[in-house]
Amino acid sequence: MDLVRAARLKAEEARCSPEELVIGADTGVFHRGRHFGKPRDLDEARWMLTQLSGDWHHVYTGLVLKWGELELHELVLTRVRFRDLSPEEISWYLSCEEVLDKAGAYAIQGRASAFVTGLEGDFFNVMGLPLEVLYRMLLEFGWRPRRVVKGDGRR
Repeated sequence: MDLVRAARLKAEEARCSPEELVIGADTGVFHRGRHFGKPRDLDEARWMLTQLSGDWHHVYTGLVLKWGELELHELVLTRVRFRDLSPEEISWYLSCEEVLDKAGAYAIQGRASAFVTGLEGDFFNVMGLPLEVLYRMLLEFGWRPRRVVKGDGRR
């Protein structure tokens, strides 16, 4: 499935009124031309991690912002390299992490961080929400952060 299209559908489903700013995102892992979505079971998760072991893979996130009739969208890429993983390491990881709801069967912010030997791009994209791109898109819509006055707690 096209990640930008999936993100757009999520944003449309979340919208309650046209005045609301809504954000939709969908992330996928790709290795050697194959899409690694959420694994169906632990056997498929083991297979995915074995394939990712010792190699680079690509993590894409489709990001969509909708506000009224306006829409911005972007496809964000981050490259990730895993070191060689032993079957024992993969078994250990699968025994202590929830992987069935993760594209590519891993969460970079968890124990899988120990597997990463290279990263090119936005770390937060691998977690599923590329924050720098989101911030830039919000600025394009005209949003500005509020000034915080230190000491009195007002914003």
